[in-house]
Amino acid sequence: MRRPFVAGNWKMNKGPKEAAALAGQILSEIAGVNNVDIAIAPVAISLASVHLVLQNTNLKMAAQNMFYEESGAYTGELSPLMLNEIGCKYAIIGHSERRQIFGEDDELINRKTRAAISHGIQPIVCCGETLEERESGSTNDKVAFQVKAALSGIRMEDASKITVAYEPIWAIGTGRTASPEQAQEVHAMIRNLLAEIFNSAAADQIRIQYGGSVKPANIEELIAKTDIDGALVGGASLKADSFAAIIKACV
Repeated sequence: MRRPFVAGNWKMNKGPKEAAALAGQILSEIAGVNNVDIAIAPVAISLASVHLVLQNTNLKMAAQNMFYEESGAYTGELSPLMLNEIGCKYAIIGHSERRQIFGEDDELINRKTRAAISHGIQPIVCCGETLEERESGSTNDKVAFQVKAALSGIRMEDASKITVAYEPIWAIGTGRTASPEQAQEVHAMIRNLLAEIFNSAAADQIRIQYGGSVKPANIEELIAKTDIDGALVGGASLKADSFAAIIKACV
């Protein structure tokens, strides 16, 4: 049985003071919840203030992005060593906004994924199709290509450190959500693909989150599906009560 995993991606919201306050509110809301893995991903300048709030709690911290080198002339980037020092357990890799707005390609995402694992950071590897790709029937081809590219060269013994997040691009921040059946269909395809990449035992361990306008009103139907192991939450993670409701629904 895979332990549910819910992560909140705060995107470009909440400076250090607001982020620390929200982290504290979330901790209060989820007091006593022990059987779900939970993470929040503040903006980079808020990582330090949030870390102080989260120390010795069951709420862990994720970075929204990470570069693959340890140091060097990479203006604006964060290295895995820096993320380790600041207390990040996870890093979101290959989010569609990074792919679409900042031009990240599959080779770069693979290098980031491998670097995260080699430095003890657990990658949340994102994949998903556009509305055009969904309507043309190429969802599985697109998602399978992204997953295979991102996980190229990952060793079998590191498979359990990976989380895959399926986020249909047409459902991110739009209020539209894939139906539980649509989401399950893609999650099942991803799990079968993971069995091909690694083996069935490894695929059974890897958690696959759903992302795309997840909220308290739809999480129960989503999490009930066999291959949906949690959620990567956007806007609803910016409110402590709604994020906590999503977490509690995954218990």
